[in-house]
Amino acid sequence: MLFEELRIGDLTLRNRIAVSPMCQYSASDGLPNDWHLVHLGARAAGGAGLVIAEAAAVEERGRITPHDVGLWNDAQAEGFRRITDFIKSQGAAPAVQLAHAGRKASVTRPWDGDSPLPPGRGGWRPVGPSPVPFAPGFPEPLELSAAELPGIAAAFAGAARRALAAGFQAVEIHAAHGYLLHQFLSPVSNRRRDAYGGSLPNRMRLTLETARAVRAVWPERLPLLVRVSATDWLGEGSWDEEQAVELARALKAEGADLVDCSSGGTSREAAIPAGPGFQVPFAEKIRREAGVMTGAVGMITSPEQAETVLRTGQADLVLLGRELLRDPCWPLRAAARLRAAAAPPPQYLRAFGRAA
Repeated sequence: MLFEELRIGDLTLRNRIAVSPMCQYSASDGLPNDWHLVHLGARAAGGAGLVIAEAAAVEERGRITPHDVGLWNDAQAEGFRRITDFIKSQGAAPAVQLAHAGRKASVTRPWDGDSPLPPGRGGWRPVGPSPVPFAPGFPEPLELSAAELPGIAAAFAGAARRALAAGFQAVEIHAAHGYLLHQFLSPVSNRRRDAYGGSLPNRMRLTLETARAVRAVWPERLPLLVRVSATDWLGEGSWDEEQAVELARALKAEGADLVDCSSGGTSREAAIPAGPGFQVPFAEKIRREAGVMTGAVGMITSPEQAETVLRTGQADLVLLGRELLRDPCWPLRAAARLRAAAAPPPQYLRAFGRAA
């Protein structure tokens, strides 16, 4: 099944392997460059069916670091065009994740310490649903007013329009990993007492308004994905699986085609039981109870493991991250292991026993 086609909307993927969006922290002024072309292009040439570009900030203050890519202006969209063209030329479908970091914005790159970057050193004041810092030593975010929130949804919609102009064939709304939309979803970070806080419908409001705004400008024929964290891993009083199922049902009603099921990110104190396939049960539960297509992600490394996820009905799509960093040609190797058909680029045929 890993190498069966998957139809989402009017888009048909050549297989059920997706490149999970992975931040590269290698852009300047939000513009993608040669690194992004080579990084994403290599995974397309390596046989993936769907190549999802990293979190692209929908507004400048929504970047995680000053080195993130963005889609808040037309120059950035134009910069992505040669990348999407190349991905398509290799038989894969290009997608991009649309994101806003919220209170987790304005930090240094992971290899530079992953620590808060103050305004005096090139950073900026982060925003969030409530004035609750992400972790000790992080700044108190500026609470977004209710009047500002339609602008957040509009920023996502504007980025989606630019994604279409850039040649992307799918977009993913990032509502996971403790970033802005997840911050509104979780009681851990959302302490509001207005229409965007308190009850589950109120906490889901901004995410659903965002999905609605994006779906209004994103063609119905093209897939709309949403990445969610199925749990905060913080126990009672936090975001959990049952709330994630309710969110998934509501997202489906707003036109989302697939829910990409991850977890965590709200707090550094979370005890995450990471292990092979540890997040797959979330994809299975949401698929079964919300009646929506799902993607499974998280320490999926072997072809047999990925095949089992699909064959047992736990998900419709398998997303790989670190494994595809280690081996861009993992899909081609997986096809050989599973005795499935997959066509390497002609330039690589000699490595797969097809030519001298």
